[in-house]
Amino acid sequence: MPKSSTPTKKADAAAPARLSVRKTYKLFIGGAFPRSESGRTYLVNGDNVALASRKDARDAVLAARKAQPKWAGATAYNRGQILYRAAEMLEARRSEFIALGVPAAEVDAATDRLVWYAGWSDKIAQVLGAANPVAGPYFNLSAPEPTGVVGVVAPASLLGLVSVIAPAIVTGNTVVVLAPGPQAAVTLAEVLATADLPGGVVNILTGHPAETAPWLASHDDVNALDLTGVADQDLATDLERAAAGNLKRVLRPPVAPADFAADPGLRPMTAFLETKTVWHPKGF
Repeated sequence: MPKSSTPTKKADAAAPARLSVRKTYKLFIGGAFPRSESGRTYLVNGDNVALASRKDARDAVLAARKAQPKWAGATAYNRGQILYRAAEMLEARRSEFIALGVPAAEVDAATDRLVWYAGWSDKIAQVLGAANPVAGPYFNLSAPEPTGVVGVVAPASLLGLVSVIAPAIVTGNTVVVLAPGPQAAVTLAEVLATADLPGGVVNILTGHPAETAPWLASHDDVNALDLTGVADQDLATDLERAAAGNLKRVLRPPVAPADFAADPGLRPMTAFLETKTVWHPKGF
């Protein structure tokens, strides 16, 4: 029987080249990953990154304020569980951070730092609280309470980012973070979003902190400002002046570069705590 003359596709024909899906690093606001409302982006190492606007900052503050009462009302043990879960997820995505250029030792240190703060969640009140002696038939008790919404200008490193976020949220505050290291920061946001962290507790804005920081500093619904990641001391002074409008508590940047690998001590947690004192008459 004669062979068919129908042409056949060559088995070794070259397959068309596949175009990979390029990631756009978006903002992290209220537990979601929106693009900037302005539509602006900028390039970082060939990746598109959302450039946060003033309205994005306002939206992030609204999300942080909405989430703060419930987060502060959660048990300290629950907050510790969530930070520990974040450490688990960070460990699971270790290779991804390394691929972004974060040194392996820094990823491990950031993971350990989350575990360290998770352990402090139900202990910090015992260390800072007290039953105060008084000359009268009263109980006088002091207990730490969160300041509220904290605006954070973060360092560019992953360890620095974790070192300013974790102590603020473990004590019941919510944060709006201006992150100059966008790829690692948004990837960390993905870690937090899968760690049972309620939406709005951590909000991350990418872009230029010098542009967005003044809006947080002057915002009347931001209770405190952490300027650890501000390298320009003149900018830090201007932000501190803007923060005086509603008497924000301000944590100034260190004069010398911060060593985030060192033992942080209690200062990062106590910086954004208020002490409430309650008097109660003794029974007779």
